[in-house]
Amino acid sequence: MAPQLPSPREIADALGRRVIGQGDAVREMAIALAKKLAGLGVGNILMIGSSGTGKTTLMRAVEGLLAADPELAVRSTVVRLHANVLGEEAESGRPGEAVLRRLLERAREQLGPAASVDALLERARQGLVFVDEVDKIRSHVGGVANVRGIRAQEALLTLIENEAVPFDLPEWAGGSSVTVDSSGLLFVCAGAFEGLYDAVFDRVTIGRDKGALQPVTVVEGGRVREELRFALRDWLRNEDLFDYGMSPQFLSRFDAVVLLADLGEEELVRIFLETPDSGYRIARDYFAGRGVQLALSPAAVREIARRAARQPRLGARALKEVFRRVIRDYEFEPEASAANGALLVDREQVEQALGA
Repeated sequence: MAPQLPSPREIADALGRRVIGQGDAVREMAIALAKKLAGLGVGNILMIGSSGTGKTTLMRAVEGLLAADPELAVRSTVVRLHANVLGEEAESGRPGEAVLRRLLERAREQLGPAASVDALLERARQGLVFVDEVDKIRSHVGGVANVRGIRAQEALLTLIENEAVPFDLPEWAGGSSVTVDSSGLLFVCAGAFEGLYDAVFDRVTIGRDKGALQPVTVVEGGRVREELRFALRDWLRNEDLFDYGMSPQFLSRFDAVVLLADLGEEELVRIFLETPDSGYRIARDYFAGRGVQLALSPAAVREIARRAARQPRLGARALKEVFRRVIRDYEFEPEASAANGALLVDREQVEQALGA
């Protein structure tokens, strides 16, 4: 009897424990992953979001989900690489080889060194490939052609479009030349796309679509004012990505373009308290190892999140930076800061560390 595969809802619930405030991205990934685990065809995904919004965290959450269940691990080999690697190898005339080589190495880790080359290739060709910082391979920067970026996009297209990709096996696999069917690969590409937000905002306010974004009337504290409320997801067009430097041929290979939302204060509080790799949890483990119980008051947590929310383009990274400034002096001598084996940090201490 075939094993019961998780539903998109079950996958989303698992991913959502690590990725806070990005319901759309989590659901899109859950649906794609459920289809892939079932052996069905699934379109590639492009994720766009500011630094620290959870793109890499989502990738790691998928890796962790698959690795934690042997039944799932055997269904998809996962690799993650930086987009610039594709540009570097394309310059040497080996487009896509780094992806296939890493997939083969990962398959070997899963199946063991005694596995046949055919078995390794079969596993590799069903891989899930995460490409980080894909915005770094734009075709032009500041009006100047970015040759490495152009070649990197072409390298990805070689793998995405072709069902027969020539590949030189590494020496440990025999070193011969083979043809790999890449049609079973799923690509999830992600990037911050710095400057895209401003470019689209300018287009709808002062550019060719001037006047498209209309102000709304806001009543606050008995006062009436007008403000522009702009969300990139409402106004982004394919043409904006073409202008940014992603070729139409490249972009057309993605069935879903997912925009991650900037994180607000509420999401940052949850990330701080709930995610397993939060700075707070790591600090608590560190203090516990020194015999000190660390705790933050709700007001202290809220103040840390509020300060981090002032830097929306940094997302959760701002949260880590703010908390680091609060806790670093206590970390130097945990025992000296504690009273009866406990250290409680309140809002007053947070404000003192950060400056009111």
